[in-house]
Order: sequence, then structure tokens, then C-alpha cells
Amino acid sequence: MKIGRSEYEQRGRRLAEYVRDRGLSGAVLFDNAYVLYYTCFAFIPTERPAAFVVNADGERGLFVPRLEREHAQANALVQHVSDYPEYPSEVHPTRALLSLLETMGLNGPIAADHDGYPWIFGYRGPSLTELTGTAPERINAFVEDELAIKSRAEIELIRESAKWGNLAHTLLQRYTRPGLTETEVTQRASNEATLAMLDAIGPVYRAQNGFFDGAGAGYRGQIGRNGAIPHALANNIVFQTGDVLVTGATAPVWGYLSELERTMVIGPPTSAQQELFDHMVALQDTAFGAMHAGAKCSDVDRAVRAYYDEHDLWPHWKHHVGHAIGLRYHEGPFLDIGDDTELRPGMVFTVEPGLYAEGLGGFRHSDTVAITDDGLDFLTYYPRDLESLTIPA
Repeated sequence: MKIGRSEYEQRGRRLAEYVRDRGLSGAVLFDNAYVLYYTCFAFIPTERPAAFVVNADGERGLFVPRLEREHAQANALVQHVSDYPEYPSEVHPTRALLSLLETMGLNGPIAADHDGYPWIFGYRGPSLTELTGTAPERINAFVEDELAIKSRAEIELIRESAKWGNLAHTLLQRYTRPGLTETEVTQRASNEATLAMLDAIGPVYRAQNGFFDGAGAGYRGQIGRNGAIPHALANNIVFQTGDVLVTGATAPVWGYLSELERTMVIGPPTSAQQELFDHMVALQDTAFGAMHAGAKCSDVDRAVRAYYDEHDLWPHWKHHVGHAIGLRYHEGPFLDIGDDTELRPGMVFTVEPGLYAEGLGGFRHSDTVAITDDGLDFLTYYPRDLESLTIPA
């Protein structure tokens, strides 16, 4: 169920080849998703700096705080694990990082995703430019392009995530009733779905995620009028008859995530709710129809925008059509008019054009799909019609 060692080794070889082709001595990556992608080591970023280091020969090392040393030694697919006592400590941790770079032969120009460890949770420290005397070449675009094309194994992990997100959402819909709160329903559905998942695949399951530790589904405050705020926050809102509900469900599986979102209504929908719901589904169908290998991300957004134009829906527009997903809940490229990236087999996207009406609520489905040679592979599969998504009052 997890990514095999050979795939990690292939990733490392491609990275080392890129470094060599650029005439660089190596690369330093601080982003925790990048570290996980290349080493199979998941950690929670804090003020204590951590980094993945690779030299031009493909030799790999990990730089971690002392509290992560055994964790890294047991899980990271690297040849070197270098640690330091603590941050801030008497000697700044970046002295240990500089020592690791020297040990691994990164004595010439290097690449990096940041010029030093980002200022997370109050961290302060010297940049790589200050440490090495040379500004690093930014490598983010190369790494993001690598993350964007998923392997067969990665897609299967996202598909497994979708399976358990589907169960969590089924329970969420089943338990939602007027008079209950989003908090109690979210917790019940998520806990039961997680326990069912562990019963089924527990011996081989790993979340590898700093925010989720099992299957989950909830509302994030998008209930009733608050549904018109696309990124509202959960507030223990009480469900009422007539509410429009916007949901979200996922499950981390070896670090990989899917996204399932649905619009539901408590009680018989009004004509206004029905109208916006139908337009929202049509917008999503329009996006699906525009997505195929060789098309551009911007083409998908243009097709959806044409539907907004035709039906005078711009007062209800708030965001682009979707985004890539994988080790991060949001990845690039983006289904946006400003992104001309070509859709390629192996890319995985959420497709979620929405409509938002002040005083009425939000209308958004999100499905996770993979681009294939001959169309789309739907990784999520929850019902999309309003009848199936109407909750009895």
C-alpha cells in the first residue's frame, strides 16, 4: 500500500541528475512535503529547522533536531542523518547543517527551495547565502513538476484515500439532523469512519500527515448563510431546516490525500436552492468536459467562465475551478485562467467550481480526478444529484 523503495530511489536519481545538469554540487530542501516525497520521512515543521540534502552523485542526507533522530533513522531512506541538540541552543543549528553540506561534498553552488529554513513558529537564523557565501539556485519549479505527475502507486494511494473519505461522508450525511451541531456530527462520523478503516487496513495503514490522523468529514462552518464563505471555519453551528450545507471529506493514506465535497440541503429545497444547485453541477460537468491530456489548465477555467457568462452567474463567483492534490491538500498546477500548464496523464486534480449567494448559502461539489491517456479517472464517486443529497427534516 505504500510507495516502494525503488520509486524513492528513482525520484532521488532524477533530482541528482537535475543538479548535475545545472552544474551544481547538490540541493537542500526544507519543505516538509518535499522531504516526505524524496525520503519517506514525515515530520511536523516547527521552529526547529530540518532539511533534506542531496549531492550531485545522488547521496542523500537528512538534517534534523535531536528529538527527531531515532524517528529519522528508522524511517528516512537516506545514507546520512545529522542532528543538533535543540533550537535556539548555544550554537545555532545551522552550523550542523553547514557541516553536513561539507561532509556530503556540497562545496560549490547549490540549489534550494528556500534561502534558509523558513521563519516557522518564531524561528530565526542565517540564510544559506550567509552560510555558504553563494545564493542558492531556486529548485521549486523542478520539484513541483515532479510532484505534479503521479505514479501508478501514488494514484492508488489517492484512490484509497477517496474510499475512506467516501465512508466518512456517508456517515456525515446519515447523522446530520436539525438540532444537532456540526461538531458532534463531524466527530461521530470521522471517528466511526476511522475505526472502520483501521479494522479493514489497520496493519498496513499510516497517515503520514501532520493535520489528519484518519478518515474525516465535516462542514468547516459552511452551514446556512455561512456557506457563502468558501473558507469559513467550524463554529459548532446548530443545523436548521432549510440550511444549505457544504461538506468536505478526506483520509490521509501514507501522506496522500483526496478531496470530496458535496452540497446538501436539510428539508425540501427551495426553487432558489434548486436553481443554483443545478447550475453548480452543470459548471462541474463543463469542467470535466474540458479536461483531457493536452488541454491547458487555463482552457478548463475558460470553459467554466463561458458558462458563467452565458447564465449571468458572475455575482456568485469567488474562486477558480480547482487545483492539483497529493501530498499536500493544495498543490499546483491550478485550474485557473492564469495557469497555462498542459494537462498530462498522471496529474490529479480537484474539480470544484462554486456558486455563492449571500443570505442563501454556498453551492460546491468537489471531486478528485486523475488525467489519463484517454480521459478522466474519477477517484471520488459520491452521489452528485440533489435528491440523493437532501436530508430529511
